[in-house]
Amino acid sequence: MSDRQEQIAENLAAVRADIAAAARAAGRDPSEVSLIAVTKTYPASDVRILAGLGVRDVGENRDQEAAPKARQTAGLGLRWHFIGQLQTNKASSVAEYADFVHSVDRARLVAALSRGAVRYDKELTCLVQVDLGNAEPMDDNAARGGAFPDQVPELADAIAAAPGLRFGGLMAVAPLGAEPGPAFERLHTLAMRLRTAHPSATMISAGMSGDLGEAVAAGATHVRIGSAILGIRR
Repeated sequence: MSDRQEQIAENLAAVRADIAAAARAAGRDPSEVSLIAVTKTYPASDVRILAGLGVRDVGENRDQEAAPKARQTAGLGLRWHFIGQLQTNKASSVAEYADFVHSVDRARLVAALSRGAVRYDKELTCLVQVDLGNAEPMDDNAARGGAFPDQVPELADAIAAAPGLRFGGLMAVAPLGAEPGPAFERLHTLAMRLRTAHPSATMISAGMSGDLGEAVAAGATHVRIGSAILGIRR
C-alpha cells in the first residue's frame, strides 16, 4: 500500500468511526447514515483509492472537474453526487454522469435536469437545497445557494412531476457564523413535513467535516465529508 493509500485509509476509518459514534450518541443505528466522500480538487487516483476501500458514494461540486473524473473512474460501481451550485447550461452534462443532484434550488434547473435525464434515458434523484440563513459566499467565492423554506414544497412537487427525475429529499449547508445544530433541526422538521406528500423522499443531506456530529444528531441520512478524508484542499 502506498503512503497515499495508507493516509486515506486511516482518515476514512476515523471518519467512519466518528459517524458511528455520532449515530450511537443520537440513539440511531450507524447504518442509517451514508458517507459521501467529497473529492473536489483531488485527482481520479484518489477516487480509485476510495473505491478500493469500499467507498461507493462520491461527491463533486464543479462539472468541469467532475465530468472527466467520472469518465476516468467508470466501471468502479460509484454513485456520483453533484453537490455544488449548478448553472442551467451545465445541467445536461451533469445529468450524464450524476446519480444524485443535491443542489436544486429553482424551477428552471428542474426543467434543465429533466431534459438531461430524458436525453440519457435515466432516472436522476434530485434534492432541494434549502437556504438555512446563508448570506455569505463559501469557498472559491461560490454562493452557498438554496431555496427559501417556503419555496421548497413547490420545488419538491416540480421535481416529482418532471420526466426522468425523482424527488429524493433535502440538502443544506449550515449557516456561517451560527451554531449548526438548530439549523439542521429546522431542516429535519421541513423534511418530515414534506414526507406527507412525498413519502419516499427520505434523504437528508447535511453535515460536512466540521459539523457531521450535529447533522447526525439532527437526523441526517447522508453526510458530505472531504477534508477529513483527503486532507486540507490545495
